[in-house]
Amino acid sequence: MKQFTKDDTVMLLIDHQTGTLNFAANRPHEMIVSRTRALAKFATALNIPVVLTSSQEDHAQGPLIQDLQDLLPKEYADRVKREGITNAWDDENFKNAVLKAAGGRKNVIMAGLTNDVCIVWPSISMQEEGFNVQVVLDAGGSPSQIADDIAQQTWESQGVRTTTINQIISEMVHNWATEDGQKVLPILFEEVMSKVGQFS
Repeated sequence: MKQFTKDDTVMLLIDHQTGTLNFAANRPHEMIVSRTRALAKFATALNIPVVLTSSQEDHAQGPLIQDLQDLLPKEYADRVKREGITNAWDDENFKNAVLKAAGGRKNVIMAGLTNDVCIVWPSISMQEEGFNVQVVLDAGGSPSQIADDIAQQTWESQGVRTTTINQIISEMVHNWATEDGQKVLPILFEEVMSKVGQFS
């Protein structure tokens, strides 16, 4: 297994919206938000390009969470506002934005809401088109654990890897004593390790 690096990776955060957050019932919302914040900070610290997208912001899904607006203001301003397409990769505006941001990078970190609708399909589509996709499971969720489990089984059957915030960060940093490690370690402690035991 070839590990991801900051130089060959693009990050896609899909539908982390105030309404879709309420659709995720299988893990605490505070966990999802803290992991999403960690991803945004991680990408900023290591200059990993990020594309944000939302779906039907004027409907029940609502706007993207304030954390992403605050942490990624440029990416938020440039977000791709889809009109209802569940597989974001089928949206030409999103696909073009991703290809532009990626600049030839073939490794994809993906997270979003919900895993059983908005993550399973684009992760598979991108994997089929030659990308290497990892889904950060704890930065998203589904309406039930059954739905989350089936989504995970479905994308893994097509070669998409499942990861967590700690795993993907440690995979890409390798060594906490490096310059990158020193940039990232405080993020991990603030957003993840300081909350150990708060979520089951």
